Amino acid sequence: MEPTSICDIERFAGKAFNRNVSSYYNSGADDEETLRDNVNAFLRIRIRPRILIDISNVNLSTSILGHQIAMPIGIAPSAAHKLAHPDGEIATAKATKSMKTCMTLSTYSTTTIEDVAAACGNALRWFQLYVTADPERTRQFIRRAERSGYTAIVVTVDVPTAGNRISEFRHRFHIPSHLHFANFSSEASKTMDDDRLKEELWTQISGSITWKSIRWIQSITPLPIIVKGILTAEDAIEAVRAGVKGIWVSNHGGRQLDTTASAIEALPEIVKVVQGNVEIYADGGIRRGSDVFKALALGAQAVFIGRPVLWGLCYNGMDGVKTVLQLLQDEFRRTMQLAGCVSVKDITSSSITSSSNFSKM
Repeated sequence: MEPTSICDIERFAGKAFNRNVSSYYNSGADDEETLRDNVNAFLRIRIRPRILIDISNVNLSTSILGHQIAMPIGIAPSAAHKLAHPDGEIATAKATKSMKTCMTLSTYSTTTIEDVAAACGNALRWFQLYVTADPERTRQFIRRAERSGYTAIVVTVDVPTAGNRISEFRHRFHIPSHLHFANFSSEASKTMDDDRLKEELWTQISGSITWKSIRWIQSITPLPIIVKGILTAEDAIEAVRAGVKGIWVSNHGGRQLDTTASAIEALPEIVKVVQGNVEIYADGGIRRGSDVFKALALGAQAVFIGRPVLWGLCYNGMDGVKTVLQLLQDEFRRTMQLAGCVSVKDITSSSITSSSNFSKM
């Protein structure tokens, strides 16, 4: 039976993933409160539809950092796509190209920066960067992204240390011997035992990253910088002061600090203080096209999806990722039509309200 929702594809992947893969892809930090609330927070928002509007020609397209995409739904960075399907990031890149959207490649991909770029063709692509303890390695990642046609650097800023991902530890998550993190060129990553490899890779990430680090990155590349992992107005203000071009509201899929706000909950205070000075994106818990609508109504320029892409890969490789994107696109279009919005510009804060407003009645 063909899937009719992201939940259908999630259920398929849940049965297909082995315990090792599931412990990595689907787990969160500590008690996983944030992981669950990323999804549940959308249910606390109600849509306010307008009627008697001609919705026969709806335009889903938008632009991010000056680049046009077919819909405000992109692909978030996530590590090790080949755990889900042998074609891994190549399949994801080809789906991105087919659906005319944006792919963000993880530093910890199982396919190289260059090979993913080749598969993307002319599709929009960003590179997600972990600032490493070795400045030269960080510089080389950026240079490779520049040469390969990536148009922005997305700096993850919410991993000064690893979150307490209990399921990973309990099931002793490991990268299978036939896979390796392709952007780390050392042959050591192909031959180390699991414990040594995990220790080596985590020590690559700098725990001393500060706003000074962001300014250093800006000094060594002409590419626009997006900071990913902002959840507070205070840090959004710092990001604007630092001169970044985008703020990506995210709690790392609930995998870092448990009981933080979901992105959808954090958006309003961030949008308020940014005042349109930089673009704002969001990820986390997006399972329906109506979730996309709600995020845009709260001020996001676009949303990005992570786990659904991995589930789609597991379901059917490139075509599975396309199915995920197509389902969300179709649902988003229908939501816009039923809400009386002809273009994404018509989606405003007046398009939604909190469910708590009705509980008072």
